[in-house]
Amino acid sequence: MKSIVLSSVVTALLVFSGCSSKEPAVDKKSEEVSAPAAQEVQAPVTETVSKENSVVNSTTSTVENSVNSVETTMDAIESKLPTVYFAFDKYNITPEMQERIDAAAELGKTDVAKSLSVKLEGNCDEWGSDEYNFALGLKRAQAVKSALVADGIDASRISMVSYGESNPVCTEHTKECWAKNRRVNFKLLP
Repeated sequence: MKSIVLSSVVTALLVFSGCSSKEPAVDKKSEEVSAPAAQEVQAPVTETVSKENSVVNSTTSTVENSVNSVETTMDAIESKLPTVYFAFDKYNITPEMQERIDAAAELGKTDVAKSLSVKLEGNCDEWGSDEYNFALGLKRAQAVKSALVADGIDASRISMVSYGESNPVCTEHTKECWAKNRRVNFKLLP
């Protein structure tokens, strides 16, 4: 028993002596030399960082102005784009709606709009199943896309999406309201 206690005490002393902390010896001469050198290096780095921050802030400001300009232009053009409406359970384009598509195509041919793409959003009224209405909304968007391509708009600038009945502009349960929901909207993309 005495040997266990003795070996425990010796082990504890070795562990505690190994954990002692000493401060490292510092050469006074090297400390004096490195301090002025560090001060000399700090000033140019700070100036460089300040100049780089200035350039970044200037560039960020320019980019934000450009983005705002593009968004303003897109909003102005998009406000002129018509909505194309459809009859109940139909995706054919009437002569009146063809005139609206022709007007949209003319806007799409302007120099400002040529750099933009358009997303056609097909929508339906609440009649029919979800699957049927999504398919019908896509057929309506495809009909408008075909008419735009026939009017000279590059097909690669046009994407389509169907919202089916999930994106109504009117939620009343009337014939007039349902007619407003059977439509294709134009959404401009950069």
